[in-house]
Amino acid sequence: MNARIVTLIVIAINMTCCGNYASAQQGMSDVTIKTHHVAGNIYMLEGRGGNIGVSAGPDGLLMIDDQFAPLSIKIQTALDKLNKGKLKFLLNTHWHGDHTGGNEVFGKQALIIAHTNVRSRLATKQMLFGKEVGPLPKQALPVITFDESLSVHFNGEEIKALHLPHGHTDGDSVIFFPKSNVVHMGDLMFAGMFPFVDIDHGGNVLGVARNVATVIEQLPKDVKIIPGHGPISTLDDLKAYQAMLLGTIDVVRKQVKSGKSLEDIKAAGLSAKWDDWAGGFIKTDGWLEAIYKSLKLPS
Repeated sequence: MNARIVTLIVIAINMTCCGNYASAQQGMSDVTIKTHHVAGNIYMLEGRGGNIGVSAGPDGLLMIDDQFAPLSIKIQTALDKLNKGKLKFLLNTHWHGDHTGGNEVFGKQALIIAHTNVRSRLATKQMLFGKEVGPLPKQALPVITFDESLSVHFNGEEIKALHLPHGHTDGDSVIFFPKSNVVHMGDLMFAGMFPFVDIDHGGNVLGVARNVATVIEQLPKDVKIIPGHGPISTLDDLKAYQAMLLGTIDVVRKQVKSGKSLEDIKAAGLSAKWDDWAGGFIKTDGWLEAIYKSLKLPS
């Protein structure tokens, strides 16, 4: 058995004494990690939680996000099938547990990199959906942080992390692979569905729309996009997502200007053209509320 797998099993057994692990592993036993080739030496791992990006090449492995701790053994198995080299770098696109849950495991073998606000969130107690989260132990925290941008020269290309403020959270990073022509959007993109915007932790729907526009300006037509959630996407998919953001924001903004309350706006709903976007975690009422609250934030 691979030595890293043995280490992960030991860690997982040790973590079973922790209530957080026991609660997190519910419903995880049937999860399969699916590997999708994106382009060049870039892959996407799909399991439960945020999509994982992987650069696999002669320098070893670099991973973007790591889903939940109970999936770490399965994720490591998928990594080993791609490349027997060492996992050297782990980038977190933001602080949410479905993207950082494996940090405690993978942080024992890789340097964790993230925006400054991600480390701050992970290192302190947070409240999300009415539940206490963290703080995480030292080995789960980013050891390299940045404020605006950072480059990792790895597997033959300059991998660029760019912070875009007040979008999904206050610590979002988009990861560019220019040579492979791939970008990992983190949760600034929920492909084909209304996104979750964490307003309590610096997020803003208007910021998501602004940040998506910023990314679109930098992308070639044939780029491959790894969204935070959903299937591998194209530039046209990202533009359709942007159109949804702008269109639904405009609907709510007009109602707010006319003096409508949140209850009025929810009662009116959205036109049928947006129905297909309500198939994810966030339904129409939740999306309208996120837009309404974002419009009420100080500009």
